[in-house]
Amino acid sequence: MVIEDPFLYLIIRIIGLYKFILIIYIIATWLINFNLLNTSNRFIFTTMGILYRLSEPSLKLVRRYIPSFGNVDISPIIVFIFLEFLQRFIIKYWPG
Repeated sequence: MVIEDPFLYLIIRIIGLYKFILIIYIIATWLINFNLLNTSNRFIFTTMGILYRLSEPSLKLVRRYIPSFGNVDISPIIVFIFLEFLQRFIIKYWPG
């Protein structure tokens, strides 16, 4: 699918970038929890700080309304599904 409108293209790319950041953040937190990444490394610490500040606001919003399932956090899945829905909704109903 070719997107002609430059503003629509920018919005879709930003949503796609945020989904990518969310996936990287989830994988990095798994690697830290399994002790495969060491947060005492300055690069890892800085990178995780950036990823945390970018992804946690949306995850906290979902966690506020979704009950906890023990140690399983489904908030990233819900945010990812919402972003996919938003992306498709914007493409379908964009004027023009």
